Amino acid sequence: MSATTKLPVIVGFGGYNAAGRVSGHHAYHRLVFESLDKATQDETVANLAVLMGLATYAPDGTYSVGESTYTDASTLAQELSQTVLENTLIRRIDPETYFDPDKLLWQKKATLKGSGEQAIEFTLRKRDLPEPVPAEWQVFETDDSTVVRVQVSELADVKIDSYRDFPVKSAGQLPKGFKPADHYSSRFHPRAVQMSVLGASDAIRSIGIPWEVITSHVTPDAIGVYSSNIMAQMDEFGAGGLLKSRLQGGRVSTKNLILGLNSMTTDFINAYMIGSVGSSGSTTGACASFLYNLATGIEEIRSGRKRVVIVGGSEAPITSEVIDGYSTMGALATEDNQRKLYGVEEVDHRRSSRPFSENCGFTIAESSQYVVLMDDELALELGADIHAAVADVFLSADGYKKSISAPGPGNFITLAKAVASANAIFGEEVTKKHSILLAHGSSTPKNRTTESEIFDRVAEAFGISEWPVIAVKAFLGHSLAPASGDQVTAALGMFKSKILPGIKTADAIAEDVFADRLKLSVTDQQFEGELDIAFINSKGFGGANGSAILISPQRTESMLIKRYGKERVEESIQRREATVAAAKEYDRKAAAGDLQVIYQFGEGMIDEAAIEITQEAVKLPGFELPINLKKENPYGDMI
Repeated sequence: MSATTKLPVIVGFGGYNAAGRVSGHHAYHRLVFESLDKATQDETVANLAVLMGLATYAPDGTYSVGESTYTDASTLAQELSQTVLENTLIRRIDPETYFDPDKLLWQKKATLKGSGEQAIEFTLRKRDLPEPVPAEWQVFETDDSTVVRVQVSELADVKIDSYRDFPVKSAGQLPKGFKPADHYSSRFHPRAVQMSVLGASDAIRSIGIPWEVITSHVTPDAIGVYSSNIMAQMDEFGAGGLLKSRLQGGRVSTKNLILGLNSMTTDFINAYMIGSVGSSGSTTGACASFLYNLATGIEEIRSGRKRVVIVGGSEAPITSEVIDGYSTMGALATEDNQRKLYGVEEVDHRRSSRPFSENCGFTIAESSQYVVLMDDELALELGADIHAAVADVFLSADGYKKSISAPGPGNFITLAKAVASANAIFGEEVTKKHSILLAHGSSTPKNRTTESEIFDRVAEAFGISEWPVIAVKAFLGHSLAPASGDQVTAALGMFKSKILPGIKTADAIAEDVFADRLKLSVTDQQFEGELDIAFINSKGFGGANGSAILISPQRTESMLIKRYGKERVEESIQRREATVAAAKEYDRKAAAGDLQVIYQFGEGMIDEAAIEITQEAVKLPGFELPINLKKENPYGDMI
């Protein structure tokens, strides 16, 4: 890239996962709760208590729980800390929100036959007769004109309601009691779409600059939105309802098909939140999908085609059908396997995910993760608060494969490229001494050996030792498409506090992990010295591999000074004070329960008759700047 390449910087981030609300580093604080000071612990508990509906917050600074009033976060935390902590992160599947893993409804097929010469006889409402009536059925009228009597010698493939004990009983669920649908007019939206609306709202609000101010500084086509999931919307309001409604005797909704598309996590942001007419897309790279979309977003900014980009993903896979699928392929940690592996009778569901430790499968999770990026020049102009920069994202497939789900060589390439790129930008010493690595860390036996071997061999090639490796899936579970988004937003918290979450669900690092040059810990660690770089590593079924380079806000600022001069950067920092104040005000209101969800159904629609088109530009009503149509011939040397 040339010296004039735009630098994509993260100016807002948000979302919701098993640790709570992401903006303001609140979800990150839940990951390192044991290492926080008392005041931040109390604030974390209070914030979650309100989000979970356990407490309400009053303008006078008091909290209410039922008839009781608490004067501040500290007194509230004394009462609710245990409840909040036990009902966040990975835990036993909540039957009130999802399904009962001890008593999962399913249908058993059976064939019913009459006894001896006696036929099977039953009554049925006339309107419930199958169409057409089976030829072997004898149907008789009854005294009730709405009811018929049926005789038949045999009923084949009868479905009988039954219940079974589900082998998988843990998941990374949103904090108990937090219901995304309650925070806006959700109109039967699938859960992943609900989470997308809330997550993107959180990220946009966290910027601290009104969206209309941002859009007034760029042309309408200079905005991009890139978001996806991989399981689409598999609950009853999306693709799940499309597939099973008629089999359950119901009707397919008019919304099932369209709301089941994985692009809805992008389309809702454009159509109902920011009114964007810029480019959009939903790239899927299995469990690395967030990085695939991030790669698109940063390339659009670096090339100058876009100046503002929203990147993210939202996945809600905690359905019995999805979990059944992953469990059948042996990918998930089952209760029986945990009993055998750990030698216990009572399984601790909170510790089902143990990356790089003795483990037996990953733990599925739900999450919504979004970041807002600008080019460096626009961020300075607007006085945006810069949380990090994204230097690059590298993607590679695995080549020929014997198993579509098995890991392959592609991740060697992506991580090696990322480290080489960081060396080219900052020099070897920065990478060796001032970087951390956020692992995919899925908590499968195969992952712990194959991914750690990649890390260890890349570290050897680049002379790195004691490389800190973090695995946030230990707390959050595996959220599939947005999983690397969980890693990215957690890394932003690490840049700020330098507390590295340990793999606290594990007793020890497994002996077969390649860890000669790695630093894996089962306790939180404080990073010593300057933390400049966070490498984000992600792997996905089918051979989707991604590795990204995040640059700390401090190192980013020094880069901006080098490019724009100290005076211009200091002027931007002065403007930033108002931005930070506005972001803190949003955070305060969100902590009090006002999430300020952005959802504008049918509002602000563009009057197409008022669109002005000339040979030089397209002017859209409602947008300050026109879209420039003056183009240079990119193939001038060929014409």
